[in-house]
Amino acid sequence: MDFLTLAKERYSCRKFSDKPVEKEKIEKIIEAGLAAPTACNIQPYKIWVMESEESQSKLREVTNFTFGTNVALVVGCDSEIAWVRKYDGRNFADVDGSIVATHLMLAIHELGLGSTWIGFFDAPKLKELYPEMAKYDLVAIFPIGYPAEDAVPAAGHTNKKDKAEMVKYL
Repeated sequence: MDFLTLAKERYSCRKFSDKPVEKEKIEKIIEAGLAAPTACNIQPYKIWVMESEESQSKLREVTNFTFGTNVALVVGCDSEIAWVRKYDGRNFADVDGSIVATHLMLAIHELGLGSTWIGFFDAPKLKELYPEMAKYDLVAIFPIGYPAEDAVPAAGHTNKKDKAEMVKYL
């Protein structure tokens, strides 16, 4: 599948089958995340693979949006080590974390799996449950699974603003 097709076909899947995700696919997804570029290649991020029953239970304590999957990825970035633009002090940790997360999200779809970018979660509580996450800004949670046979994109998924409104050639 070419990249543009992948980018257009990927959607936020919120309904999954009970088929478990193979470990090999999780490893390929992680590999895609590790291939993501970061500012000055500092790589100020961490990916946590939440696959144990205990970790899944803890995720359900911080968000209602796990959709019954048995594996999820959490992406965090460390703003203390990320590159900072000298002209205005802009820290790029969140940008780096979002690039990594986007690579993960696209790899998930490319492998025939589904997910959605979860931003609605109690990050302070997740950090309390997992002290190793404490110094990281938690960017996203990705529940991962095989889409249910009747899974479909949200009604407004293909609603896009007009190109003329979004792009300006200078």
